[in-house]
Amino acid sequence: MTRGPVQCDVGVSYGLSRKCIPAPASFKRWAEAACQGRIKRADIAIRIVDAPEGRRLNHHYRGKDYATNVLSFPAKLPEGVKLPVLGDLVICAPVVAKEAADQGKSLAAHYAHLTIHGVLHLLGLDHENPREAEAMEAIERGLLADLGFSDPYLVN
Repeated sequence: MTRGPVQCDVGVSYGLSRKCIPAPASFKRWAEAACQGRIKRADIAIRIVDAPEGRRLNHHYRGKDYATNVLSFPAKLPEGVKLPVLGDLVICAPVVAKEAADQGKSLAAHYAHLTIHGVLHLLGLDHENPREAEAMEAIERGLLADLGFSDPYLVN
């Protein structure tokens, strides 16, 4: 565990209208929460996309022909290069909006969850098996509770 404050530089770009999408400061706060105690410095790029762009990226990188809520791209730096670049997240706004509505969650709560979820992937956490999934979900629940959000895995 790393102690002390996190210096987290988060760049947010929008591939669609920003209407109903949280401000960059919110994404920064959520990313910092995920990094706290795990890393001292991080540079993260977050791109908010529409469904066609989300679908193209998911198809290109994962071979899945649909838009998904969040994609994580950990930085792959050359050996010996020590920069705080953590990686990139792509969040598909229409998918997030539909999921939030379907699950009875606020849009902000779902964006917070997916940002934290994505950053945890950038930090190397995964949910490929039940044990990993349980551990990652517990971290997400705790971080979101600290931010004032309810358990993201309780669907209304």
